Amino acid sequence: MQDLAMKGFTAALLVWTLISPSSCSKAWPTHTACRDGNLEVLYQSCGEDIKELFLDIALFNKGSSILNFSYPICEEDFPKFSFCGRRKGEQIYFAGPINNPGIEIPEGEYQVLLQLYNENRSTVACANATVTHS
Repeated sequence: MQDLAMKGFTAALLVWTLISPSSCSKAWPTHTACRDGNLEVLYQSCGEDIKELFLDIALFNKGSSILNFSYPICEEDFPKFSFCGRRKGEQIYFAGPINNPGIEIPEGEYQVLLQLYNENRSTVACANATVTHS
């Protein structure tokens, strides 16, 4: 059960990172990624190409840093996802498995900071989330 919850958490975190409007100004247009019942997911296009894309994750618990992780999502010669190489204004869509690398997460409240940036270090998306694991 905990493994399933972690997979769901990880998938939700990646989706939130990819579509989070927090890094964009209000001048960029807002788009609907999906709408289903009481859930509506919106994103803002920030006008950055995705030739290369990198993810930085920082995890905090009670104000102390417990994890810093960087991961190349799209590299020019080694695209890992279908949205690699997208040009500004194109919608990003990802559906697929997200696996927990086997990390046990103790109960508690965590602050997760995520940033997606391109090869020019321009922010494509970012998120600041509080996650409670009980």
